[in-house]
This record gives sequence, C-alpha cells and structure tokens, in this order.
Amino acid sequence: MSEVIKIENLVKSFGPTEILHGLNLTFSAGDRVALIGRNGAGKTTLIRCIIGLYTYEGFLRVLGHNPRTDRTEILKQVGFVPQLPPPLKMTVAELMEFFSEIYGVDKQIYIDLAEKLNLDVRNHLNKPFLKLSGGMKQKLLVSLALGHKPQILLMDEPAANLDPDARVILFDILKNYREDSVMLISSHRTDEIRHLINRVIEMDLGNVTVDKRLN
Repeated sequence: MSEVIKIENLVKSFGPTEILHGLNLTFSAGDRVALIGRNGAGKTTLIRCIIGLYTYEGFLRVLGHNPRTDRTEILKQVGFVPQLPPPLKMTVAELMEFFSEIYGVDKQIYIDLAEKLNLDVRNHLNKPFLKLSGGMKQKLLVSLALGHKPQILLMDEPAANLDPDARVILFDILKNYREDSVMLISSHRTDEIRHLINRVIEMDLGNVTVDKRLN
C-alpha cells in the first residue's frame, strides 16, 4: 500500500521540555490506527504536528508535503476532529458555508451528515457554534471533517460527548469509509473501536512503546 505519512526522528519541545522524543512512524493507505496512551503521552501533540499546527525537529511528510510549508495542500486531504471544540463565534450556517467554500463541497452534504448523526442542524443554523451543547458541537465537527471525504482522518477522541446512538452511527460511517484512507483515532476506549482498526500504537511520555498490527 502507498505511503501517506512518513515520520523520522520527530522531536517536539515546548521551551526546555521535550514532549516527543525522536518518533519514527509510517502510515500507509488502508491503515486504521488506534492511538492510545495515558494523558500526557504525546498523542495530541503528534496529531498537531502532522497537520502543521506545531513546529518540530526531524522529518515529517504528509502525502509528500511538509506540514509547515505546504499546510494548505495537506489540509485539502485531511479531516480533523480536535479533542476540545474550538470557541468559534461563527454561526452553524457560517461555519458550513466556510467549509463549503474551502473544499468545494455542497453544504447540503454537511447537513446530511449532521442529521445522520441525529443533529437537527436546520433548527440551529443561526446559533453561534460556541453556544451549542458539547454533543452538538462534536456531531458538527465530525460532519465537517468527513464532508470532503479526505484521504487522511485524524480524530482526537471523536466519540467524546456523543450519545450512544450517535456513537454507533459514527463508527458505522468510519467502518465503511474509503479504503485508501489513513485513519488515526486517539481514544481511551479501544473496546468500541476494535472492529475499526488494524493497527495499535501506544505512546507513553513522548515515545512509541507499542506498534502492533492486528490480524
């Protein structure tokens, strides 16, 4: 399978504190990865390096691009669900319009995905994103991440704040997602994503301690 993300000797520090200690990882098309580890293990930092939010030392390429210098190109093929919803003041309608213009996707696709997750989005179009409940924010963020059908899905606790029915629907969507994609799911509940994944990476204190492919 083709190589999608290549990481060699990746180091990330905040001030004098080194958070990621020389990581070496390769993600290829078809990889469905559970990224696990305790809080502070470095999972979120790794994801943010991949999408170019952080500077770093070492080698990192995403679809052949440098995340820091070619971030626009990379984000065209990335769907990102953050661990904590951003405090956006934009209304739901404005947010959907923004994503629609960036990715050239009909905003009806986002509406359909949100409604599939049981979010009655039409009755909240004029509400600021930050005024939504936690569950509503999460459903909308998932819809925005999936709408342009990116090759790379980076999801930091994507089922957080979702009700049980929405969790089942989300995992069903992911189960049937495009086969050539890379899916990286940071989760504390590996039991509920076990049917989705073919690889487990465990991190601890900025190191990869386990990298295991599943049968």
